[in-house]
Amino acid sequence: MRGEPGETYWERYESLIDEQIRRATAEGAFDDLPGAGKPLDLPARDDEHWWVRSKMRAEGVPTEALLPPSLRLRKDIERLDDDVRDLADEAAVRAVVADLDRRVVAFLRFPAGPRVPIRRPSADAVVERWRAARAAWTPEPSPVPAPGRRPWWRRRDRPS
Repeated sequence: MRGEPGETYWERYESLIDEQIRRATAEGAFDDLPGAGKPLDLPARDDEHWWVRSKMRAEGVPTEALLPPSLRLRKDIERLDDDVRDLADEAAVRAVVADLDRRVVAFLRFPAGPRVPIRRPSADAVVERWRAARAAWTPEPSPVPAPGRRPWWRRRDRPS
């Protein structure tokens, strides 16, 4: 088991995989790979759920999906004004608030996760803030088209 003269230790005990990698490297199979020379996106050393976060990032799922229900509801309540800002009428605003209120009540009946104080959203208060935001917002005037030549399809049917 001494091997051939001039043979190094690693050459004697090279595994099949190591041999294939060495041959591919010698043939230049790894030279033009995408990402060559760029740093690896390695997880933090103290993050035991790195693989979950990277999978969620790859799938486009927000990391808020991992939050416990109490914290998710708290964030939804904080974002309520932003969520209703672009709604067209008061009925739609009240429907969004009613849906969130239904979820808060369901959570308060059977709480799970960390104990976080959660208040039920008030539809009247949200509607008042929505009205104030709409009153403060002034739409930009739409540009008036300059008089010019009519399009060809309008000129085509004109009597001569």
